[in-house]
This record gives sequence, C-alpha cells and structure tokens, in this order.
Amino acid sequence: MSLKAYGLLFALLLSACSGGDETGPIDVRFDRDSCEHCRMVLSDPGFVAEIRYFPPGKRSRVVKFDDIGCAITWLADKPWKSDSKTEIWVADYRTKKWIDARTATYVRVKSTPMDYGLGAQSEAVPDGLDFAQAKEIIAAVGHRFDEHGLQLHEHTNQPTSE
Repeated sequence: MSLKAYGLLFALLLSACSGGDETGPIDVRFDRDSCEHCRMVLSDPGFVAEIRYFPPGKRSRVVKFDDIGCAITWLADKPWKSDSKTEIWVADYRTKKWIDARTATYVRVKSTPMDYGLGAQSEAVPDGLDFAQAKEIIAAVGHRFDEHGLQLHEHTNQPTSE
C-alpha cells in the first residue's frame, strides 16, 4: 500500500471516529466557565454538574452548572428533560470524579455553591437519597427561596470545606 493510500485510510478512520454524537461529560475550566442557570463562575470541583442534551437535528450540546440544584432547575422546563439520550453528570463531592447523576447517591452536606445542600457520591449509604429524592429536595429548596424572594445566585463563590 502506498503512503498516499495509508494517509487516505487514516483520514477515513479519523472521520469515522468523530462522526457520531458524543457522550459523557467534558472538562470544566474552573474559575473560567460559568453556570448555565445562575451564571456563577464554576470554582468548586466537588459540586459541578453537566447536562448533555440532543437538540433535534443537531449535534449534542453540553451545559455546565455549579451545583446539581442548578442543573435540575434548568432542565425542568426543557423539551429534552425526558429524552432517554439526555445525560446528567455530577461530580462525586469527595473524589471530584464524574458520575451519572441518575445513579448517584446524594447526601446532605453543610455547604454547596448554591445552598441546595446535596453532595453526590458513587457509593450507597443508609441515609443517602436517590435521584428522585434529590430532585424533591431541590424543588423544596427552590420553592423556599421563591417564597422569600431570595435569589440563589446572590451567594458567594467560596469553595466548600466538605
């Protein structure tokens, strides 16, 4: 096979690998990227979240959040919220590694970037919450803030000590 043929074969293989819709989370540029919901700068790697969604007829898109609460609140009124292809990723608050938000266990923690008070982890624990229970907590916190006229994005961007 000639050098030109090898080059053509390599180009075809490369284009085949990049042709489909991507999956999974992407890198966060801490202290540069901002939350899609509240616009706060992402600075705490233990509480970030991402949603990958698939707009009709387009490639997937990824949006980033400073807290799982912002991610769930943002997703609530989107047309792709129930799409089985929509991916929700959250950082394990202890290891800072990405985990699937739908299979994560949520535990109550003292401080999170937007005060939703939930940290995600990959291991189940006796007092842990599943995704549906975490969404209920997020809705209750959001409702409490709405009742009192408070804005979640007024919080400072301080890293947590958890």
